[in-house]
Amino acid sequence: MTLFSASAGTKFAFKRNAFLGKISALAIGLAASATIAGSASAQTALQSLQSNRQNLEWADSFDIATDNITEVKSFAPTLSPETADHIAIAINRYQRIVQLGGWGAVTPGGKTLRIGKKDPRVVELRRRLMGSGDLEQQAGLSDTFDSYVDAALRRFQLRHGLIPDGVMGEETVKALNVPADVRLRQLETNLVRVRAMSGNLGDRYVMVNIPAAEIEAVENGRVRSRHTAVVGKIDRQTPILNSKIYELNFNPTWTVPVSIIRKDLIPKMKEDPEYLAKNKIRIFNWRGNEEISWQQIDWNTEEATNYRFTQDPGQENSLGSVRINFHNKHQVYLHDTPSKTLFGEGYRFHSSGCVRVQNVRELVTWLLQSTTPDWDRTKVDSVIRSGAREDVKLKRSIPLYMAYVTAWANADGVVHFRDDIYNRDDIYGVDTQASLQ
Repeated sequence: MTLFSASAGTKFAFKRNAFLGKISALAIGLAASATIAGSASAQTALQSLQSNRQNLEWADSFDIATDNITEVKSFAPTLSPETADHIAIAINRYQRIVQLGGWGAVTPGGKTLRIGKKDPRVVELRRRLMGSGDLEQQAGLSDTFDSYVDAALRRFQLRHGLIPDGVMGEETVKALNVPADVRLRQLETNLVRVRAMSGNLGDRYVMVNIPAAEIEAVENGRVRSRHTAVVGKIDRQTPILNSKIYELNFNPTWTVPVSIIRKDLIPKMKEDPEYLAKNKIRIFNWRGNEEISWQQIDWNTEEATNYRFTQDPGQENSLGSVRINFHNKHQVYLHDTPSKTLFGEGYRFHSSGCVRVQNVRELVTWLLQSTTPDWDRTKVDSVIRSGAREDVKLKRSIPLYMAYVTAWANADGVVHFRDDIYNRDDIYGVDTQASLQ
């Protein structure tokens, strides 16, 4: 079963053919540093990419100047039956870029560059952005950081999961200087991963892309909402899995996992004996029928792992206002968080394996509306406001895919890349061990 109608498939096929035609025409006679730019394709790609980010939560964290960016809503999911085809087209494009010598580098170090600045490195930046199709050739090779360079750099930053501030800082230069052949191998690796996700994903599903730290709620082949996420640290990785969401816990308590007791609670209690009280965490025996005081525990040992630590509902609760449960052996879940400032960071790998969800009430309402129709946003807000614990089982479970996709493309030819945060890509060949199962 496909996620798009026949008419939608025809539309995508038309766009794909049109895009390839533009690429073929532009490739002839272009210099190595200015390949495959085309104003029409670049503009279409920019519109789609910008609208993806602006759809819901992006505007919550950043005020992006959009004078040079036309916003067109895009609802295409990262994972769909067409994604592999889009990646294959991107591979052909990047093979041509590599064959023509790749793109130039930007000299690292030096002062931070932004709109209005004049600097010899702006010429390097222009060549680099032209090489990947983010800047039109007719913008020229001036050493002035003008509005064209600003819009092109923001586009590049969006495609690479960076904060789109239009500033050429250290992280942006690092991404700019990844060679084209490395990006090509990244696309090839992810083509294998996406093809392994063949089959029926379902009419309604949730997809967590771990390296992108992003969540999509997909319905009938269209993204209903996108959510910025915070996922697992490098040493506490969010697992790759397929499962089903079956239950929501409003105003939940939090039972601290043993691994977090060992790695976090014990060290924090050594630093501050009032830590548990400040965070409303109580100690019980594992049966839960006897409360223990913190003074009864030797914090210089791992004795604390023999007890159950429970955090009361409230503003300090690590799960926030709601927890989203799905079947898995890793004891992880999706949840709200009191630490909402983390959603505004470019680097969002801070959790112990669970996935924190920005705009979680939007996702929860969507999960409930088709499976448990007596719930709507007003009721969700009311239950959370009450502070009372309430568990709701979905009348029909929703498929969940927690995937690891570091490179993908959409129907407009926009190619996205993310850092291989967990070191699962094999840029020297196709990493079949890291393929999605």
